[in-house]
Amino acid sequence: MSLWSSSYSRARPVLILQLLLNGLALGAAYALAALGFVLVLNASRAVNFAQGDLVMAGGFVAVALGSWLPLPGILLLPAVLALMALLGLAVGLVAYVPLKDRPPTSIFISTIAIGVILQQGANSLFGGAPQAGPPLVGGGAIAAGDLVLSRQSVAIVAVAALLVLLLHLLLTRTQAGRRMRAAAQDPEMARAMGIEVTGTALTSFALAAALAGAAGLLLANQYFVTPTAGGDLMLKAYIAVVIGGWGRLGGAVLGALLIALFEVGVAAAVSYPVAEALLYAALLAVLALRPQGLLGEAEGRRA
Repeated sequence: MSLWSSSYSRARPVLILQLLLNGLALGAAYALAALGFVLVLNASRAVNFAQGDLVMAGGFVAVALGSWLPLPGILLLPAVLALMALLGLAVGLVAYVPLKDRPPTSIFISTIAIGVILQQGANSLFGGAPQAGPPLVGGGAIAAGDLVLSRQSVAIVAVAALLVLLLHLLLTRTQAGRRMRAAAQDPEMARAMGIEVTGTALTSFALAAALAGAAGLLLANQYFVTPTAGGDLMLKAYIAVVIGGWGRLGGAVLGALLIALFEVGVAAAVSYPVAEALLYAALLAVLALRPQGLLGEAEGRRA
């Protein structure tokens, strides 16, 4: 075996592992956006098409805080979560509460309008040029033999995993989480039991926006943020939910990781435009062959 082929055979597994880490980091951020999407979907029975623009808004909140406070993103994260939760509450009060007794399409349209407002507001305040948020942790890499791992990517995966775990504990181990799940599963029964369904829906909007803000912070440093980024992020969250299983939190996480790994792998092997085209082709295949998603149940079984 030649020296070149020996070096290539050693470098190939390292490259694959590095691409895997990059895909997991991107998928972790997508997962936070998709989880927020599902929370609102379950609570209001309507699609929140402002979720992608809330991710964008979270990225710009991180940019603004980073310019005022020269701190790493991990220390700014609590402030981003709090500010975005307040923004999500405001979105719920404006886009959901006045229309909650109307057909779901009304909320669908109102959230599109909110997304446009957020997009134009960000463009007015920050301009249209891409901007970088503060790094989550210090720069540099972690070396393990031939493998060199980005500290940023490792930190993104760790922080997103922690937030997903905290959300799981909130929904399954707390009384507030049980109320949210009860209101989402059967609103009429929840009302009969004294649960404030509108309040739990607003809580879902606040949590969804906080998760979107975290995703924006995680993405803003490595991938930059622009006022028009929300549309693409919304589509990725939507695709993750469809692939994973409509309305399922675990499915949203699985779908987000799969599409990010697919994107990173195909983009590295061919190009990003080809990765995007094949991703939407894969979505069409899932809709045709398994419309309930990977973790969803067929309509007949649910009935």
